[in-house]
Amino acid sequence: MSGAPEPAARVPRGSGPARYPAPVLTSSSSSPSSPSPPPPPSSVSDGLRFAFGTLTVLPVRVRRWDRAAARGGMLCAPVAGLVVGGCAAGLGLLLLLLGAGAPLAAVASVAVPAALTRGLHLDGLADTADGLGSGKPAEDALRIMKQSDIGPFGVLTLVLVLLAQAAVLAELYADSWARGALAAVVSAVTARLALTLAARATVPAARPAGLGAAVAGVVPGPAALGAAVAVTAAAGAAGACLGGYDGARTALAVAAGLAVAEPLLRRCVRRFGGVTGDVFGALAETAATTALVVLSLGR
Repeated sequence: MSGAPEPAARVPRGSGPARYPAPVLTSSSSSPSSPSPPPPPSSVSDGLRFAFGTLTVLPVRVRRWDRAAARGGMLCAPVAGLVVGGCAAGLGLLLLLLGAGAPLAAVASVAVPAALTRGLHLDGLADTADGLGSGKPAEDALRIMKQSDIGPFGVLTLVLVLLAQAAVLAELYADSWARGALAAVVSAVTARLALTLAARATVPAARPAGLGAAVAGVVPGPAALGAAVAVTAAAGAAGACLGGYDGARTALAVAAGLAVAEPLLRRCVRRFGGVTGDVFGALAETAATTALVVLSLGR
């Protein structure tokens, strides 16, 4: 053999998120005496492409799949959430403008994030519920999560989560179009921010392949914390446009979403040995639903 470096592992480059992307690896040399050079630093553009290319179905071409790009992508995940939430709020407001009622606008705002992710977060939520509810050892639970069907735990969890999201948004749209739109955006951003924290350096992957292996441990702890603080502050500032109390409640909604997702993350790491793509989906939906519930309280 010539000792030329082997190509890095690739993820299929179709538009939209891959169900279980291959692990993100850097090039490695076939000769121990000739280590491969480190990959070049990731740019903001690389991070944004990674975030939108893996977390949405938007036609964004991902050009880099190494861990540097994955780190930038997970730090940019809330930006993808901002776009998804903006689309959800936009459709809800359009329906209100055309004379539809608050319940229909709420259902539309719930449907848009599902459509823009091909339902992968909801699918991950259902699979994680089945895995946790099975009571089986980690290997068997992971096998249950990979199956294409949905069990009773998954169905029940999906129904309750979707009903809660639609009910809260309907209430907020009925109260104020601005509060409903803000809630749709904040919940989507909080969902993706939970993914940033779940990709921090201390969280392992449960499998050697898949989304968990691709992004597990890529975000340094201080960077994840900084992203959480920045997004929470921005959400509070946006909420303050509706009033001082709304600002505090909006910031609290983001913090609560992250706080509720964290025990679920810890439980999954203990139960499965790490994170998977399904766990990421469950964390996103948990954080989004919690944020919406908090936004509905104390008005």
